[in-house]
Amino acid sequence: MKKEKTKKTIAIILLSFITLILAMETVSADPLTGVEGETQSMVIIGCALAMGIAGVGSATGLMLAGSSAVAATGEKPELFGKCLVFQVLPMTQAVYGLLTAILLMMGAGLLGGAGRADLSNPMIGISAIGIGLVVGLTGLSATNQGQVASSSISATARNPNVAARGIIYTVMTETIAIFGLLVGILLMTGLGLL
Repeated sequence: MKKEKTKKTIAIILLSFITLILAMETVSADPLTGVEGETQSMVIIGCALAMGIAGVGSATGLMLAGSSAVAATGEKPELFGKCLVFQVLPMTQAVYGLLTAILLMMGAGLLGGAGRADLSNPMIGISAIGIGLVVGLTGLSATNQGQVASSSISATARNPNVAARGIIYTVMTETIAIFGLLVGILLMTGLGLL
């Protein structure tokens, strides 16, 4: 029974993936050539930096918090919900990297349709790399957020009444990433990408 359910789940995931690929075929943009193509390539690098660096920070933060969450719920299973909240918080920096990458792709016309930016200006591509770095590097705060979340999980395991205070401490670390996202959005707006 369990094996059959696993096979069905895998089949659903594969069908979803194939459907996504087929749908992307209809909205994909034609690659540009010349200066515009080079600018688009630099925008792609900016997208990779934003998502890649922030993703590494989030993955590390999730690992740190998750390790503590597993230990705490192993002893006190009733704390699962509170520990899950702490463990998920470092993931938001990856969401900021994803949002930045999507906005950059839209501005450069990489998701189909016309881009808003003047791709004949190479400064747009160089700026996209800078935007990716700003969002990606500030997204590394997820690692520190994972450490604070880990400590908060340990404190909550000892005294469940301190969970709300731990969430406040854990969220404070994220403000750096929020500042980075804000700077990225302001830069994209000023450069005509949005």
